[in-house]
Amino acid sequence: MGEARAKKIADRIREIVASLIEFRVKDPRLGFVTVTEVRLTGDLREATIFYTVLGSEMERVATKAALESAKGMIRSEVGKQLGIKFTPTIEFVLDALPEGVARMEELLQQARAADQQVHQIAEKASWAGDADPYRDLNKSK
Repeated sequence: MGEARAKKIADRIREIVASLIEFRVKDPRLGFVTVTEVRLTGDLREATIFYTVLGSEMERVATKAALESAKGMIRSEVGKQLGIKFTPTIEFVLDALPEGVARMEELLQQARAADQQVHQIAEKASWAGDADPYRDLNKSK
């Protein structure tokens, strides 16, 4: 089985699951979910679906419960739409990457603010001695 085929099927599963979550899963516990990636095993028998949830930790927990509750329906629909011999099992995994990105953005913002403070201080600074300490050497040449 080719790696390209597995990638193509994983991309298709991502599209199907995202659509199902948006339009078919009617669970009040479901938060604002984005399917970020799907990884398939080489034999196409297991699919790991990575997702993110916008919101608090409580919303992430509730969304995880809603996805687990809808897993059977989602797997069944994936099987119907894929039309392959064996429908892969599905596991949902919260993707921690966006949280890391958010923390990185926060750190970058702090660094920018510190740089701005240094720049403001430098604009008001004056030379400790003469602006050109080698002035006399330059004149003698």
